[in-house]
Amino acid sequence: MKQLYLVLLSVHGLIRGRDLELGRDADTGGQTLYVLELAQALSERPEVARVDLMTRRVVDDDVSDDYAQPIERVSDSFHIVRIDAGPDEYLPKEQLWDHLDAFVDNAFSHFKNQRFYPHLIHSHYADAGYVGDHLSSQLGVPLIHTGHSLGRVKRARLLASGLSAEQIEDEYNMSRRIEAEEMTLAVAERVITSTRQEIEEQYALYDYYQPNQMRVLPPGTNLENFHPVEKEGIDHAFRDYLARPLVEPDKPMILALSRPDRRKNIVSLVEAYGQSEWLQDHANLVIIAGNRDDLEDMDDATEKVFVELFLAMDRYDLYGKVSLPKHHQRDQVAEIYRIAAVSGGVFVNPALTEPFGLTLIEAAASGLPLVATEDGGPRDILDNCHNGYLVNPLLPDTIARAIEKLLKDPELYAQKVENGLKGVTKHYAWQAHAESYLALIKPLVKNNQRLERPPMARRKGLYHDRAFVTSLDQNLMGDREAVKTLMQRLKMHRQSTLFVIATSRRCDSALQLMKTYGISEPDVLISSAGTDIRYAPNLTSDQAWLKHIDYQWTPHRVREVMAELPGLKRQPRLEQSDFKLSYYIDLNKISPDQIKKSLYEAEQSVHVQLSFDHYIDILPIRASKGLALRYVMDRWQVPLAKTFVAGGAGADEDMMRGNPLAAVVANRHHEELSNLSEIDRIYYAESAFEKGILEALDYYDFFGECVDPREVDAESEAGNEASNKAKNDLSGDKA
Repeated sequence: MKQLYLVLLSVHGLIRGRDLELGRDADTGGQTLYVLELAQALSERPEVARVDLMTRRVVDDDVSDDYAQPIERVSDSFHIVRIDAGPDEYLPKEQLWDHLDAFVDNAFSHFKNQRFYPHLIHSHYADAGYVGDHLSSQLGVPLIHTGHSLGRVKRARLLASGLSAEQIEDEYNMSRRIEAEEMTLAVAERVITSTRQEIEEQYALYDYYQPNQMRVLPPGTNLENFHPVEKEGIDHAFRDYLARPLVEPDKPMILALSRPDRRKNIVSLVEAYGQSEWLQDHANLVIIAGNRDDLEDMDDATEKVFVELFLAMDRYDLYGKVSLPKHHQRDQVAEIYRIAAVSGGVFVNPALTEPFGLTLIEAAASGLPLVATEDGGPRDILDNCHNGYLVNPLLPDTIARAIEKLLKDPELYAQKVENGLKGVTKHYAWQAHAESYLALIKPLVKNNQRLERPPMARRKGLYHDRAFVTSLDQNLMGDREAVKTLMQRLKMHRQSTLFVIATSRRCDSALQLMKTYGISEPDVLISSAGTDIRYAPNLTSDQAWLKHIDYQWTPHRVREVMAELPGLKRQPRLEQSDFKLSYYIDLNKISPDQIKKSLYEAEQSVHVQLSFDHYIDILPIRASKGLALRYVMDRWQVPLAKTFVAGGAGADEDMMRGNPLAAVVANRHHEELSNLSEIDRIYYAESAFEKGILEALDYYDFFGECVDPREVDAESEAGNEASNKAKNDLSGDKA
């Protein structure tokens, strides 16, 4: 086989062969480092003659002259080639779309002038996908693609940040980006992803999604930085700083390292440690959660994470056993892993969602066994490395047992450490990545092994055009086989159908129930009775909604009023949240109307919701499941007339009223929702639980015409009456 000439395309940002300006802006992040290190690793392989990394040329006084060089020779076999496209100055990626055709033409001219073409093009991100699609067609060479992030997923995060659909379109050119991603998927011979979850939960949102096109090839890790302790040992001064709050600092360290984000679920690790007397006796807990000075200077979400951590430490009286250092430098991270490894410790990642899990690879390369969430990337990492245990992050007891298992058995511990070191070298070193990469592309180049594509077509609309909404309790907990059928149907139609779960439970409680019953993660999770809205795939919280409902909300005053009323008892802390106060109610002693009257007399503008005749939730006046649902449908631009709602309790009533296509399953007919029977757009299923939902979906032909047949019949009857009247009038005229 001839030696390979490979071209990597990464259009936006600032790329040079040394001193990368990582973090300069949103366009100089992980993708920049990944593409550069991939190019370097490939160029060092004996079967590769040359690697060109093509990017946009920038001539701008505000950036280094390095980015104006047309060609930068990094090594004999690796060059950075900069192509003119649009104005000279540095532009963010969102402003490059009108200049990508010029990039294509100038790149094609470059290949013509050098008189030899690459064997393969590898595009990175949507803009490079657009360029790669055109160049691969012009040059007649195969295209492979790495998305890095996807427009449909990014749009959900932007909606969560408070931007409207119109703002997202104006500022991010989202429709052009998604169109480019669709066309890239339509022509690329292979798509490289970091995890299986990325394939199943992100690329599956696209019309041109082809599973046989996807390959999991995780990025390499720099093993020069992350490695076990060497002869010189550890930095003892830094180790003493980390261990300063610990009474017995020589115990093994249970280490967690992440951003202070609720999705990282660090509080569950503290609870796991606090509930295990054995762990407290035999190990210390060290949590590295970013840098902090004054909590009051942090944003609200970050401050809440630390408050929860401190409250959990206090609840279990963990003083002298837990270290939560305030500061560390980025270049000290590798040393933190090694200090924990020397102590005989364990690295724990208890995140609710973890798309990849780079910290797990770094920890394993440093000589630590792992305990990690069973979500996403960690499954792939532990499948490859066999160096620890996957746990349910919502069950602290399972986290504690997994850590205990490693620390109680020295032989098992040593085996897991050895497995991790071997596994990382085999699967996650850049050399291993380059070897796997070449094994993937050689058949495309040598044998012209092209993808067999099934017949595929684009939908008319760019985004979801309908929504499936259901509560949890009393709807999805009756028949596990029917749940599987329902989830399969939703998966088949996930490009067109927005999947929403709306529950009165807190987010963590809802996730635990979903795991127990095998319910897929929804696109949108409305929890805490409509006060918390989160978007997949990372459970991103909608901050705009939180600001909206924080109106005339004075929970301390509500608690004072409720404390004076009979027949009420506060529910456990786990069922409370910032915008939901929950109580048990004895209807023999007090009614919801009496509660409302007392709160209104105290000038409290709130929503009072009764569920299952036993639970009362007090919410801000702007919050409820129905209001949250309408907010989500408006932001996602899904019409209520094509929104199916399956309700299970009184708290669901305001979701079901109005224009949605609604259904009540048989096990709820004669309870709280029976008063909806006078509403035309409510379907009362003959079957219970999930079977009732499936029955209602068929009744509405939800995945087809998505209409209420009663309205169609009424329109048809009205049309017949009008036709008959016209005929009668005509007969009368003739007479």
